Parts: sequence; structure tokens; C-alpha cells
Amino acid sequence: MDLRHLIQDIPDFPKPGILFRDISPLLRDPDGWGEVMRQLGDLCTEFKPDLIVGIESRGFIVGTALATNRKIGFVPVRKPGKLPGDVLGIDYSLEYGSDRLEIHADALQGHPRVLMVDDLLATGGTAKATVELIEQAGGDLVGCGFVIELAALGGRQQLPVEIPVKSLIIYS
Repeated sequence: MDLRHLIQDIPDFPKPGILFRDISPLLRDPDGWGEVMRQLGDLCTEFKPDLIVGIESRGFIVGTALATNRKIGFVPVRKPGKLPGDVLGIDYSLEYGSDRLEIHADALQGHPRVLMVDDLLATGGTAKATVELIEQAGGDLVGCGFVIELAALGGRQQLPVEIPVKSLIIYS
């Protein structure tokens, strides 16, 4: 099933010159969303993760649905100050500034096999920081899955070459 027709292009969002690829129509379409779960579920079959890690915020939608579908646990990676208790964090650079991501300090104890998911791979800064955070927390990253990849922005090159990356829709 071609999922591209379920992605809405929104020009000049969140700022002028940006073409936002919105997954909202995909989320509303049960057949399309089911196909996303099937394809990402194939990654679970192949890599046998113990946990799914999803990146705030749309990665929560993708990750919790996939984890529920595959009957495995889910771990959120959040922006600072959103998780109670002890956390591990990583600061990372953005195009204009910096940001921080956090994970519960005990979330990946015992070196579980982890599949990282998100809705979008663009420049790769957030994904790269999440990979580093997973490693810092003790997880064994076995793969990355994205609904959309903006290949021209080079995000895939920010990820470790030894980690398989699957994107369901790739825009050149």
C-alpha cells in the first residue's frame, strides 16, 4: 500500500520556507495506519526488540501503538522536566540553538534490545541524541524505524552505520 497519499503537505509551517509533512490523515485512516503497524511490526519480527523507545511527541503515537500491537514494552524519551524521578539526559544542537532529551534512569536496565521509532527523520539531530541516550541508559539499539524520512536533509548519516534504519515513506 502506498502511504504517500495519506501525508498532507503544509507549506510554511512551522515557519516560512518549511514544508511540513503531516501524518494526521494517515492516523485517521485505519487501513493506512494498519499498514504502518504491519511494516514496523516486520522490524520487530526481524530484530526482536524487548522494548520500543519513542521520541516526543509523535514518536509516542507510533511507539505505543507498535508496542501494544507487538505486546512489548514502551519507553518514552521526553523533553526536559517532563519525567518524574531520576532521569538521564543529553543536550544536543539544533540548527539554531540547542535542546535536551531525557529518559528514566532505570528504563533500560539489563541491556534490553531496543527499537527506536519516530514519525520523522529529518536532519537526524534528535534521532542521534536519542541513540546516544539509549546507549547511555544501557540499551542495546537493534534498529530504527521512521514513518517519513526527508532524505535530502541527511538524517540517516547521523545514525550509526551498523544500525539498520527503515523509513516507510522517503522524500528525496
